[in-house]
Amino acid sequence: MITHKGQATRDRIVVAAAGLMYQKGVAGTSIEDVQAAAEASASQIYHYFGDKHSLTCAVIRHWSDTLVGFHEPLLARLDDIGALRSWAEVIVEASRANDFRGGCPLGSLASELADRDEVARDDVVIGYRRWRGAIRDGLFAMKVRGALVDDANVDQLAMALLTALQDGLLVSKALRDAEPLSTALNTTIDHVASFTPTGTA
Repeated sequence: MITHKGQATRDRIVVAAAGLMYQKGVAGTSIEDVQAAAEASASQIYHYFGDKHSLTCAVIRHWSDTLVGFHEPLLARLDDIGALRSWAEVIVEASRANDFRGGCPLGSLASELADRDEVARDDVVIGYRRWRGAIRDGLFAMKVRGALVDDANVDQLAMALLTALQDGLLVSKALRDAEPLSTALNTTIDHVASFTPTGTA
């Protein structure tokens, strides 16, 4: 069983690796880089993770926990289309604060690993499903409150919102501009609004 001190060391290594892999990619991040950033020895890294692949999978789970943890409280408060647009604006402002650099950490890992590492891809899939689930739960809560009509397919709408978010982040990253992300999210929210009792935002 891992001790409290050991867990703190493990967490420090994961956070350091997550930051490096976000900035430099998995291929561009060495164990030596992680050692320096985490102020940990190679023996500690290999003790907790065995190899770089295991560390990479831990990083994917870290970003999944971080992203879903950020969005869940916002999505839990959805009660109308205005609240959904406020959620979108939080995403845009967070990206603007980072000058639209880096994009989505989970999306970056998916782009780099999906075609060459099935185990890592599976972890990314789990992360996306959790994220979609959080969006779906928020939309379902709106439906229960009567803000969406009974035949609104919240699973499809959640997938559309997640995809708009991911694609918008990518194009905004390339252009260093908020418009692609804002437009993608709000156009998709316009579609969600068509499932309100009045059919408008």
